[in-house]
Amino acid sequence: MIVYSDRFEKDKTRSSVVTVGSFDGLHLGHLKILQKVKQVAQESDFDSFVVTFDPHPRSVLAQNSEVSILTSLDEKKWIIEEAGIENLMVIHFTREFSQLTSDEFIKKFVLEKLNASHMVIGHDHKFGRDRLGDENKLREIGAQLGFDVTAVAAECLNKVTISSTKVRNFLFAGELDIANQFLGRLYSICGIVVKGAQRGRTLGFPTANIQVDDPKKAIPKNGVYVVRCSLGKESYYGVMNIGFRPTFENKQEIVPEAYILNFDRDIYGEKIKIEFVKRLRDEKKFESKGSLIQQIETDKKEAEKIASLNKN
Repeated sequence: MIVYSDRFEKDKTRSSVVTVGSFDGLHLGHLKILQKVKQVAQESDFDSFVVTFDPHPRSVLAQNSEVSILTSLDEKKWIIEEAGIENLMVIHFTREFSQLTSDEFIKKFVLEKLNASHMVIGHDHKFGRDRLGDENKLREIGAQLGFDVTAVAAECLNKVTISSTKVRNFLFAGELDIANQFLGRLYSICGIVVKGAQRGRTLGFPTANIQVDDPKKAIPKNGVYVVRCSLGKESYYGVMNIGFRPTFENKQEIVPEAYILNFDRDIYGEKIKIEFVKRLRDEKKFESKGSLIQQIETDKKEAEKIASLNKN
């Protein structure tokens, strides 16, 4: 996949099939849209294009609001590429950009830059200043300027419409299984392994403290999880604690730290990807170091069981 900035000017000898959106999370509903883009492009011998924004529009426009994102830009890139899309344009989102009307945006970016002959949109797609552009507006512009429009119906699971907001809420509520089902993959965070207090070593369970790449990244509810840890091309199962470490510190800074099974290597400074497989329990304060070690052993056995099942 080729990634372009919003300064890119496409070769006008080929037409494009284009979809536009924030695509935060790239859940099953988003992937359904990408598959339609790919299908139409292949059938018409057009280029497939996804247009997205960075940073997330709400982080620019929301006043005094903390925005938690499900996918960083890097994560979006690899998920979109895995979906088979050939080209990605990343528009730098600013307040100035947000003032473009729906007509101006379509003409300047979708038509002039990408030579779109077909647009694919989600069922609730809104665009342009004050989000006044919708499916009807897009069909109206398409009829005037000569491009087709396909609207993709909502994707549902157990009669519930999938959305980024719902995925985010499930993560924050500790409903990891449902969040992963809505995503169609394991939720993940990426970051750098940094030095902590190294207290895990004194307990016999050395942990890797993770400094998450994007400070706006949504972190699942505090608690203990079975995770899959990827370091380069190698993957290992482990147990991750997210929380304030109340037994020892009870600080107000959330710390994600992972104990990696069957692993003994210095990885400080290395990039790590953590995928959340299963939520085991809430974080809690233990009365003694012994009771904490006993609980960690129980959590470790659960992770080993899951690791064994996934190897067979």
